This record gives sequence, structure tokens and C-alpha cells, in this order.
Amino acid sequence: MIRRACARVGAALLLAGAAQARAAAPSEADFQAATRSLFEETCSQCHGPADADGGFDVTRYATLASLAADREGWERILQKLRSGEMPPSGVERRQDRIDALVRFLETELARADDSAPPDSGRVTLRRLNRAEYTNTIRDLLALEFRADETFPADDTGDGFDNIGDVLTVSPILMEKYLTAAEHIARRALAIEPLPKPIKIEYAIKFENLRKVDASTVEVTHHVDYDAEYDLIVGMPGVRPAGSKPVTLALWVDGALVSTRQVETAPPPGPDPYSEQSFHVALTEGDHRLRAGFVRDEFIQSLPVASLYERKANKYAGALTVVGPFGSKQPKASRQRVLTCDPKSGAACLERILGNLARRAYRRSVTPAEVRELTQFVDLVTADGGSSEQGLALALQAMLTSPHFLFHVERDGSAADPSQVHPISDVELASRLSYFIWSSMPDDELLTLAIRGQLSAPAALDTQVKRMLRDPKAAALGENFAGQWLEIRNLDAIRPDPDAFPTWGPELRDAMRTETELFFGSILRNNASIRDFIDSKYTFLNERLAEHYGIAGVRGPEFRRVALAKSERGGVLSQASVLAVSSYPTRTSVVLRGKYVLQNILGAPPPPPPPDVPALDERAVATSASLREQMALHRESGTCSSCHARMDPLGFGLENFDAIGRFRMQDGGARVDASGTLPSGESFATPAEMRRVLGGMLPEFARCLTEKMLTYALGRGLEPYDRPTVRAITQRLAASGYGLQTLVREIVKSLPFRARRAEAPRTAEAPRSANAAP
Repeated sequence: MIRRACARVGAALLLAGAAQARAAAPSEADFQAATRSLFEETCSQCHGPADADGGFDVTRYATLASLAADREGWERILQKLRSGEMPPSGVERRQDRIDALVRFLETELARADDSAPPDSGRVTLRRLNRAEYTNTIRDLLALEFRADETFPADDTGDGFDNIGDVLTVSPILMEKYLTAAEHIARRALAIEPLPKPIKIEYAIKFENLRKVDASTVEVTHHVDYDAEYDLIVGMPGVRPAGSKPVTLALWVDGALVSTRQVETAPPPGPDPYSEQSFHVALTEGDHRLRAGFVRDEFIQSLPVASLYERKANKYAGALTVVGPFGSKQPKASRQRVLTCDPKSGAACLERILGNLARRAYRRSVTPAEVRELTQFVDLVTADGGSSEQGLALALQAMLTSPHFLFHVERDGSAADPSQVHPISDVELASRLSYFIWSSMPDDELLTLAIRGQLSAPAALDTQVKRMLRDPKAAALGENFAGQWLEIRNLDAIRPDPDAFPTWGPELRDAMRTETELFFGSILRNNASIRDFIDSKYTFLNERLAEHYGIAGVRGPEFRRVALAKSERGGVLSQASVLAVSSYPTRTSVVLRGKYVLQNILGAPPPPPPPDVPALDERAVATSASLREQMALHRESGTCSSCHARMDPLGFGLENFDAIGRFRMQDGGARVDASGTLPSGESFATPAEMRRVLGGMLPEFARCLTEKMLTYALGRGLEPYDRPTVRAITQRLAASGYGLQTLVREIVKSLPFRARRAEAPRTAEAPRSANAAP
């Protein structure tokens, strides 16, 4: 009874917080005072009933009634006035009238939103995506499983791959789930003994070892068992007497595992070949093994023809994998599962299964559910198997249950299914953990939720702060920022090796790491989101610092670096963003301009007309500059309006080549990074453009709020979400634009903490796109 009363109070507070104070409706005279002079004297020049450029006839918006009749049209008008896109250049700008209309529209559209009943929306029943599945297995069983290597790619919607409407379950995916569950259960309990160790050798001379660069080699090796292995780096050759030692490094899947000093001068014996062995733990699956010298100054003066000449150089030329070897330490996954000895009897088995099911289903479990799971153990033991084999079968059943595979949320009162109601505390715990961690709730969060104590404002805020401090919060950088900033696409791009010979996997990984660490630093420190637009620091290792031309950064480890020059600052000058917004052979003003509009300003352009001619690739930076080519491209009237917004922003990034290096020349032409926005604001350098964008912080805050709210909810935003977006951005501005503040405001919002049940379906009312099955 107490819990039901708390839920009713919580619902009242949520709904009350969602509704703003309602101002008096404007009169027709108020509307005319705000619109008539601007529309008649300015807008009607191009948008009258006779010509209606762009299909826009201003006379359709001549009365107060049009605010309600064509809300989307007024939203477009407001967006174009805010951005300065309208009135266009060449038309007199009465800024006082424009500002007055913007204020009127912001007030009246907000009043219209607040007059409507609060609506939290509803999220389609959605499955775990690949990242969530991977992380959930890790936290449930202390086991690494790469769902991205096993399951089909997740579809994306509204820019993200956790959107319920697109996360379908195909027959092939269901088959993959069944196979994976059996595989994971067997690995978790480590029932099968390890085979005898074997040796697999990769070498440059065998041509099965890739040369990453002059100092580094790499191979993708499949590991069949979770175990320990010896990775032996073979180094042929010798350097002249007196040569300095070098640092040999080993990376596994892009992560630095170990470094050590090795001698390069002639050894005492006749054979110059030497080896260094690294003992590492590897999980089952494919692993990228890389070895090489770091900060190797010797090869900088060595002719290319001598790099792999044994009498002239010592180099990493072989990599041998030996194993598997058993560990002296108990396997972490067995310790996670076997909390007591299953041979001790039924009570222990029920305890193991009850604890596993509670965590796997992210809620409390009933005695009947535990009894159903123990039947799997009974089935195996009755057939002569061990209790551990029976537990493995029960674990398979859990991992294929809808309660594990799906984010399950139940609708509220069936008596009034259209009403908004708070989600339960355990549902809130899952929403929270998959938002911040892309994984299941931990024991502290789940226990608090099961007790019904999570939704209390103080408790919820405490948990959010705790979760943001946890290393697992890096998932926001990997999964949210990776998709918002599109740096996940780094794996798919293929810069032309002739045009960009320095491109390689080490540089690509460093680019991604810089942006993820940058996002994580802003989040961890609750720094202003303004840093995304412009900052005086970034995160570099030696490889990326060399790429940027920044001296004084040595070694493969990343560290925060102050930016002494104004060339770089914020994500738009980071190589990851610049590379994914370029073509393989050159930069793209259009791609980069569209990127800024879509991901920074939240005002993406419409798709281009189908008959737009392509640029003359052969002329770019040779017979004609890119700016000259784009001027010809814009001659079409159908292209000019969108390109007037995109091109200046794209040209503002032209000092960076297609892989993010700063340049003053492009081929035979000097780079011109100047631009003028439709609002009249101008810039001549990337730094000046960043300052202009910094003046658009409210637009960026709204864009980032919409994208993070979409990601947090797992659904696209609807018109009824406008009051939430507006309230969050207002509080964000009032608090100094801290990124943690944005996360906390989203968690406190009505759509995140409440749910609208599915309305009854009728022949006249078809099911909505966001309705759960």
C-alpha cells in the first residue's frame, strides 16, 4: 500500500513538473503586431502567392489560427529566423522585427506545448543491441564475449542503434542467440579441460605477418580457449655497435599490454636473432596482436631499402603464439556463478540460480521461476551429468529468455491505458544503467530498485553521480558519442594510401581514443559543453601528436595536452571527425558543412535533388580550386539555399586535410578557410569559425539535448517531447552548460521516468509507430 501511494505521489510530481505555468493566449492584434510588417515588407518579396520560393507562401501564415493549423511550418520559420538563414543576403534585415518575431514565436509555441496534456510517450519493447549484450555478459558472468563479431549488425534509427522500432529479431539472430547461449555457458563454467599447448608462428618471411609501419607488425589471431598464452616477439638483425636500446611494445586489440627495453647492438654470439616473451591472458575469439618499437629514432635516417636488411637494422619480424596454459587463479566467471558448492545440495543450486536469474532478468524473481530453472539441472543429473553441467543448461535457458534479451517494461492500469504513469523502480534502474553504462544494473542499483527506494529524488541523484564516476561510464563515450560524432565510421573509411601513406590502424585507433577521452573528460569533470566547440586542450599520444605536428609528447600512452596554437580546439579539429567527414581522396566542403549543421547546430539540410551534377574530381586543387568548383556547383537555384548554409562551415575546416593534418596549401592552391554565414557573421580561420559557433551555444545545447535524450529513451523524439527539450536546455543554460547536468536533467525528465500505455487498437485508429508489440 505504501509503495502504491508513493507511486501515485510520484506520478503527480512528474506530471506537475512537466506542465509549465500557462500564460494568457495572444489576441489576433498581438499576432499581427509581431508578424505583419516583417511578412509584408520583407518576406513577401520572395514568398508571396505568385512566386512562393521554396514552396513557401507567407500568406498561409497571416492569421493567429495558423499557429495551431500548421505548427511544423511555424517551427521551420522559427528555425530559419534563429539561424539567420532568412531573410537571405541582399534583402534588408530589420533585426529588431526579426528578434521580436522570434520572441513571440518562442513564447507562443511554448505556451501551446504547455497547454497540451503532458505525454511521456512510450518505448517499443526492444532487445539488447550488440554493445549492450556484450557489456551485460561481461557484468553478469565476468566473461568477455564480442557480440559485434557474432551477431548481425544492428539497424539504426534516428542516428542510434538502440532505437526500439528498428531492433527487430530475425530468425538468423534467434539462431545466433541460441548458439551464443550454449557457448557462453560452457565458457563461464569452464567445464571442459584445456588441450595441450601448441605453437603458431607468424613472420614477415612467411608473409602472414602484416607490416603496420617501419617499426611495427600486426596479425589477427583466433584464440580457441579462455586461457593464458605466451606471445613471443622475434627480432632478426642487428644495428651498428654503440646503437641505443629501444622500447619494444606489445598491444592486444589496440590496448598497450607491456613495454620493455631491448638491446639492438651486436650480441656476443654469431646469431643476431633475439626474442622477448610476454605472458598474457586471452579470451576466446579473434584478437589483434601488434608488436614493435616505439620512439625508434634510428630508423628515421635509415634508407627504406635497409629497413628489413638484417645487417643494417634490428626489427620486429616474427610473432609466435604458444598456448593455451591453465591459470593458477580460479576463473573469474566460475567464481561469479558458483557462489557455493553445487554438490552440497538443492539449497545451494537454488541460491546460485536465484542470484543469477535476479541479475540476468534485472528484477526480483519468484520461487516458481527458480524451480523452473532447477528442472534443467535435474534433467542433466538424471541423465548422468554433473550438477555443473546442469547449471550450464539452466544458464543457457536464462540467456535465451525474453527477460534477459529484452528491455521489458509493463504498462500501467489497464482501466485507462492512455494515461501516463511512472515506470517501476526496477524498470528505472535498467533505463538508467543502459543509458550511462550500456549494461545491466549493478547490485547496489538493483537492490535499491527492488526495495522501491530508487525513484526518491535524492537517491536517484546519488546513484547518477556514482554511476558517472564508475569506469563503465566510458560507454557513453563509446556508444553515444561514437554515434553522435560518427567516429564509429572510422573502421569503415579507407583513405587513399597513395595520397595518405601515413594512414594506418595505429593512427586510426589513436584518433578514436582522442575523441573518446575528450568526451569522457568533459563528462567526468562536468565541464561545459562549450568545450566540444572550442577548447584549449585535447588528449594525445606520440603517434597522434606527431600527426598533428605537436612536439614534446613521447610514448604510446595518452595524456591531456594543452594546445598552444589556435589551429585546433574542440571536436571539429580532431582528426577522427575530420576523417569521417571526408572522401578517400580529398576533403569535402559539403560533407563537413552538413556534419556541422546536423551534429552541432541540429539543423540538417534536406537531401539533395536527384539531378545535381557531381564535382569534377580532376579539376579540384589543379585547374580550379575547391572554392571555385563549389561556386559552379551552386549556380543551380535548387542548390543555392542549402549550400549557403553548408559551404561556409565546410570551408571553415579546409585547413585540415582528409585525415586531419593542418595545411596551408592544397595541391597548388593556397587554402582559403574564410566564410560568411547567412546571418552575416564572417570568419577567416578555423579558430574564428569556432568563435562564431561558440556564439550559437543555445542551438548546440538544444541539438545535444535532443540527441542524448533520443539515445537515453531508445526512441525518436515526437512533437510532445518539445516541452521536455525546452525545459532541459533552459536548466542546462542556467547551470553553466555542464555535461553531467545534461545527463541528470534527462534522468529527471518525464519521458525518462514515465511511460504511456498503449491505447486500444481500433479499425479507425491504427497502431502508432512507437507502440510496443
